[in-house]
Amino acid sequence: MPVFSAPLVSRLPTVGTTIFTRMSQLAQTCGAINLSQGFPDFSAEDVLFERVAHWMRAGFNQYAPMAGMPALRDAIATKVHALYGAHYDPGAEITVTAGATQALFTAVAALVHPGDEVIVFEPVYDSYVPAIELQGGVVRRVRLGAPEYRPDWAALRALITPRTRMIMINTPHNPTGAVWSAADMIELAAVTRGTGIVVVADEVYEHIVFDGARHESAARDPELAARSVIVSSFGKTYHVTGWKVGYVLAPQALMDEFRKVHQFNVFTVNAPVQLALADYMAEPSRHLALAAFYQAKRDAFRAGLAATHFELLPCAGTYFQTVRYAAVSDLPDLAFVEWLTREVGVAAIPLSAFFGDERDEGVIRFCFAKQEATLAEACERLARFC
Repeated sequence: MPVFSAPLVSRLPTVGTTIFTRMSQLAQTCGAINLSQGFPDFSAEDVLFERVAHWMRAGFNQYAPMAGMPALRDAIATKVHALYGAHYDPGAEITVTAGATQALFTAVAALVHPGDEVIVFEPVYDSYVPAIELQGGVVRRVRLGAPEYRPDWAALRALITPRTRMIMINTPHNPTGAVWSAADMIELAAVTRGTGIVVVADEVYEHIVFDGARHESAARDPELAARSVIVSSFGKTYHVTGWKVGYVLAPQALMDEFRKVHQFNVFTVNAPVQLALADYMAEPSRHLALAAFYQAKRDAFRAGLAATHFELLPCAGTYFQTVRYAAVSDLPDLAFVEWLTREVGVAAIPLSAFFGDERDEGVIRFCFAKQEATLAEACERLARFC
C-alpha cells in the first residue's frame, strides 16, 4: 500500500467521518432499522424513471449547459412564481446543481473572503461550518433554544459587525423540524436592511410543512430575495436523494459570482435526469401533495412513539422527529444512540453532532421518511425497550 510520508497540514483538522455515515454503517452492521440518515426507504413513481430512460434513449447523454437544461430552469421558474409570486430569469438567475450540499458550498466559496464573518443558527447542519472555514471565513453562532428552536433575534443583532458577510438560514430546519414564520422573515429583512449581508437560505424541505402552515421562502419577500441565494433539492422533493440534483435562485449579480465557482467545481449536472425532472414538474400536485404525504407519516410515527417514555418535541416540518430521552436513560446522547442501534435495533442521530461545542441536550433525531411497515416495526422495538 502506498504511504505518503511528507508532512501534511489538514485544511479541516477537526473533521472526521460524519455522524450520518457512522450511524448508517453501525445500523447496517447491527441489522438495525435505520432512522438516522435522512433518506427514504421507498421509491419515486415509475413515470419519473421512464422519463429518464426516454431522454437517455433520445440521445441526451452528453454535457448539459453549465447552468442547467433550459427546460428544467423554465420549470423551476414557473413553480417558484406560482408558489411565491417571485420572478426569476431562467437564463440568468437559476442554476441547476449537483445536490443542495454542492449548492451551499459553492455559494460560500463564491461570496465569502478570508476574514469575513458568517452567522449560522445551531444546531446547524454539518456541511455549513466546513464550507465557511475552507474559505477562511469566521463562523459566528446563534443558538436555537429547545423545544421550539425559534431564532433569537436579539442574539443575532448582537453578532452583526462590519465584517458580517453572510447569514445562513435553514427553514424548515434540519435537525429540529422547526419552521420559520412570516414574522421571522420580516425580522431577517429588518436585520439585514441597509447592509451588504448576503442571505443563504437552505430551503430543501420547502414542500414538507405541516398543519396547514405555509413555507415562508426568502423568495416571497422582494427585499430578502434581492440579497438571497436560495437552495432547494429535487432529491428531498421527489424521493431521489441519490440523484444529487438541486437548484439555486439568486439575483443576477449574486448568480454571476455563484456560476464562476460552479463551472469549476461541478460545471454541469446529469443531462437526462434534468430533462426527466422538467417533465415531472409539469404536474404541480407532485410537490403540492408532499406535505400531506409526510404529515401522515409524522402522525403515525408520533402515535407509535406514544407507547415509549420519549418526550416528543414539536415537528412543524421536514421528515425528522426529535425526542428527549431523559426518562429512558442518563447516557450521553452519542452513547445512547449507539445503545439504541446495538441493543434495540433502531438507529438515530444525536443532536450534539449539530453543535460546535458538541453540546448535549439529551435530544436525538429520528427520520420518518420510511414505509409504514418500517415505522411500525421501529416503534414496536422502541416501545419494548424505551
